[in-house]
Amino acid sequence: MQRRKFLQRTGVGSAVFSLAPTAGLAQARLSNLEASTLGLIPDSAANQTALFSLALAKATASGATLKLPAGRFVLGQIELPANCSIEGAGPNTVLALANGNNLLSAKNRTNISLKNLAFEGNNIALGNVSGGLLAFDNCQNIAISTCSIKNHNSNGMLLNACSGRIVENNFSNFALSAIHGQNSTGMQISFNRISNCNNGGIRVWRNENGFDGTIVTNNQITDIGSQSGNGQNGNGINIYLADGVVVANNIISNCDFSAIRANSTNDIIIEGNQCSNSLEVAIFSEFAFSGSIISSNIINGAAQGISIANLDVGGRLAICSNNIVRNITEFSPTNPDTVPVGIFAEADTAIVSNVVENVPGAGIVAGWGPFLRNVMIANNIVRQTKIAIAASVADGAGIAKISDNMIVGASIAAIAGMAWDQIISNDLIAEANKYPNIYLADNIVS
Repeated sequence: MQRRKFLQRTGVGSAVFSLAPTAGLAQARLSNLEASTLGLIPDSAANQTALFSLALAKATASGATLKLPAGRFVLGQIELPANCSIEGAGPNTVLALANGNNLLSAKNRTNISLKNLAFEGNNIALGNVSGGLLAFDNCQNIAISTCSIKNHNSNGMLLNACSGRIVENNFSNFALSAIHGQNSTGMQISFNRISNCNNGGIRVWRNENGFDGTIVTNNQITDIGSQSGNGQNGNGINIYLADGVVVANNIISNCDFSAIRANSTNDIIIEGNQCSNSLEVAIFSEFAFSGSIISSNIINGAAQGISIANLDVGGRLAICSNNIVRNITEFSPTNPDTVPVGIFAEADTAIVSNVVENVPGAGIVAGWGPFLRNVMIANNIVRQTKIAIAASVADGAGIAKISDNMIVGASIAAIAGMAWDQIISNDLIAEANKYPNIYLADNIVS
């Protein structure tokens, strides 16, 4: 899919409305419309909100793009009209927040385009304020591209009930998240660079479960912190109650909790991502989820690799395939309850064709206490672990099938039976008749 073609705005022609420094500018280059609205002064310390709003209104009314030159413009709480287009000269065209929480905002608008601009907010140290430097409520066909958005005491961009494309932007230094989308309708969030956020990178949330359809692809996300909680914050990409979301081909590093965390989602795809140095679970599908595909990801460095959990609240139905999970750490500095596991699943899940390596605990685990149902572990390679594969044999545990796996260098047990966190059997192959809920076949141990 071609992702670099910007949204075309209905009824907007090719006119360009240019605001340039008055000094040294030949009058012959200005139309009457342009000349009548000059007054914005680049690099002035004055608040130019009124002048900017007037220029934008006139440009939009004439169907033109408001083009800004290089320079710094101090503004406060600009409300964007429908069918508006603003374009700068790149990162040297700076729109700086003078006061309030939102630099640019819009409500119940369509067709908004922002391109080649730099947006600067208040210092991040001012505290956590709900909202965003750029805030959109019930806006359709937003196109924000090749912009720099940084330094604010809330979110970089807050989107509620919006559709559109957020592509090729740089986000940095936010007290909350870089991008927070709530109740989206098919947003595309692609090719952005995100760093140094105190609580999250990209969030795709809903008020209640429903189809969302957001696509989050090809983003680079690093250095995501967590100010509170045990998982709702600190994630590179966080999907909550949003169904039909695709998270693909992102590069995510240095997150206080998860690189990718999907909570109570349906029919989500997590594919082709590179996740490094996650301080808790790297990829998490949790709580009342159904229909997760977790495939072809690389996880290098995490307190736990992949967790597909919470049968106790209805979490079920997943495929975990073709992933590489390696270099799991002994503990999580952000969640002490996390134990070192490569891949974990509880219900109606196929764990197939993965490679798990260097885990100071269990490589692959099926079930926790009685929370095990229909888990298949097949055709995996598991190397250099304490326990290669473990399955729950606690009272009430359901069925697991473990077959055709290659196990190398398990220091404690190749295939173990567990009751909660206790090893009940060091060798399920030899003691298979004791545990009829576990089916074993054709595993190779060396």
